[in-house]
Amino acid sequence: MMKNNLLQKIREKTIRVGVVGLGYVGLPLAVEKAKAGFKTIGFDVQAEKVSMVNRGENYIGDVVDKDLKDLVQNQMLSATTDFCFVKDVDFIAICVPTPLDTHQQPDISYVKSSVKEISKYLQKGTMVVLESTTYPGTTEELIQPILEEGTGLKCGVDFYLGFSPERVDPGNLIYKTKNTPKVVGAIGPDATEVIAEMYRTVLESDIHTVSSPAVAEMEKILENTYRNINIGLANEMAILCDKMDINYWEVVDAAKTKPYGFQAFYPGPGLGGHCIPLDPYYLSWKAREFGFHTSMIESSMMVNDKMPEYCVERASKILNRDKKALNGSKVLVLGVAYKQDIDDYRESPAIDVINILKASGAETDFYDPFIKAFKSDGKFYSGLDNIDPEVIAGYDLVMITTAHTTVDYEMVQKNAKAIFDTKNAMKGIADRTNIEVL
Repeated sequence: MMKNNLLQKIREKTIRVGVVGLGYVGLPLAVEKAKAGFKTIGFDVQAEKVSMVNRGENYIGDVVDKDLKDLVQNQMLSATTDFCFVKDVDFIAICVPTPLDTHQQPDISYVKSSVKEISKYLQKGTMVVLESTTYPGTTEELIQPILEEGTGLKCGVDFYLGFSPERVDPGNLIYKTKNTPKVVGAIGPDATEVIAEMYRTVLESDIHTVSSPAVAEMEKILENTYRNINIGLANEMAILCDKMDINYWEVVDAAKTKPYGFQAFYPGPGLGGHCIPLDPYYLSWKAREFGFHTSMIESSMMVNDKMPEYCVERASKILNRDKKALNGSKVLVLGVAYKQDIDDYRESPAIDVINILKASGAETDFYDPFIKAFKSDGKFYSGLDNIDPEVIAGYDLVMITTAHTTVDYEMVQKNAKAIFDTKNAMKGIADRTNIEVL
């Protein structure tokens, strides 16, 4: 029986693991699988990533350099660009990007193409698990038919299929892949049991099983839509507070003293990262199939999407008070990463801010201690190598868009003509004569 055979192989750690996609989700997962004693093969279409893994060179902040190097040297982890590895593994995790297209609709082309390639080599007795965030129904409506038609195998009889949403928070010093609770939803109770056991053997966290992949897909969307809506509320409150000459940051600090019924969310120049800005679009797109409009969700998305433009408008007003126009002014943007103390700029609102500033005629530079250059719309942008009193004094406005803790904000305050702090990064600075917060 397939279930008993796989459970025994899990106990004996003879399961061979494949991970498709070696990015922020896939590489940490592959490392944890290998550390748990399962021989692991990683796949990626980017040859440079594959070469780096095979050289034991780490490129993901949440992976320990020594762990990767040791696993490669001990032949527990390797990488390839050839999908034929699928025929040699018993467990496949799909961790590919699921971005939005130019029309803000789900782009699951990476998932679809990966599954089609997997179907060419899939063997009986294999577990396939999608980890990429997607709309509810993807696993059963898209992946299952592709695998069954491409292989002639039957889901639940010849192979197991499930969904276990990634939960990766780059830069989180407490929760990593290994100790973050995992949700598993699969097609059929046997698949759920076996896939859950596989994760249970690898991770130190709780494994929570649900009745279907659709439930697991929806809970992932709920996690990040919840945050999107509450950040939208924080952003809208910040806009209102500015009109009423009230400091929103002081308001939220007071509100969070309540020990129940309130969780603090903070405003900013927009949303960034691989989940929160995207997931609500996946849900609202799928909801239209059922004639349902997610009005609250769409309202929060509208608020959050307009924040980069709003922040530039506020910056322009600050310059106007000094009798300067935004057009022709020198603006330094501090921070390109989408959150503090990481080098990840996916969907970063800071990039939107920079583009709007440039389009408005501002002479715009950026500095990020973690990101020396970034690519946007096919173009590369290089930042300043460092900042010092002379550099800061040379700008008409310093705009803080990421609250990196390694920046010397006291030095910035002492030398800047004007500062617009969209992240309240300078809350500890006593002299606030040249500081305005969002």
